[in-house]
Amino acid sequence: MKSRDPKSLITIARANGGEDEAEPLDLGARVRELRKARDWTLEYAANQAGLARSTLSKIENGQMSPTYEALKKLAEGLQISIPQLFTPPERDQVNGRMTVTKFGDGAAHATATYEHELLADGLTRKQMLPYRARVRARSLDEFDGWVRHDGEEFLYVLTGVVKLYTEFYEPVEMRRGDSAYYDAAMGHNVVSISPEDATILWVTSLA
Repeated sequence: MKSRDPKSLITIARANGGEDEAEPLDLGARVRELRKARDWTLEYAANQAGLARSTLSKIENGQMSPTYEALKKLAEGLQISIPQLFTPPERDQVNGRMTVTKFGDGAAHATATYEHELLADGLTRKQMLPYRARVRARSLDEFDGWVRHDGEEFLYVLTGVVKLYTEFYEPVEMRRGDSAYYDAAMGHNVVSISPEDATILWVTSLA
C-alpha cells in the first residue's frame, strides 16, 4: 500500500508535542542573555549602550525598571530593535536540548517507494525533520503522482545514484556527495538509477 512520502513522517513529527503556554518575560534575564550571547562583559555592554555599569547591573538583576530612554540605549547598544528586547527566545533553544541517533537506531517507516529511517525521533516540537531514506523506486510510475508538502527540503546523496524529478525543472542525476535544496511544495520524486538501492539524507523544515 502506497503512502504519500514524506507527508506521513511530517505528520508524525508534528503530532509529538503541542504548543506551550507563553511565560512572562524576565526583562533583566533577557538583557543578560543577549549580552552573554555576544560574549560581552557587563562593563563593555554598558559602554556600548551609553549606560553606567551599575545601571545595567541593576536592570539585569531586576532591581531597576528601565525608562524608555534606557531601553532605547540598550537596544542600540545590542544592535537590535526595542521589540526584540521583549521577545523571549524559543524555550527549546534555551534548554540546549540534544539527541543522538546511532546508525540503524532510527524509527523505521517503510513505503512502496522508500524505506525511511526517522532521525532525532526523541525530540518533540522540532523545526526540522531529518531522515535517512533507502530509495527503492526505479520509475516515476511507482509513485501516486507528485510528492508535495509544506516547507523547504534539503537532499544529500549518501550512496548510489539517484534521479531527482521536480515539477518545474528538468530531471537531475545525482551521485554520492551531490545535494539539492528546493521548495517542498513543488512536486518532487526521487528514484534510484544505480544497480543497488541508493541511500539519501533528507532534511525537511517543519516551521
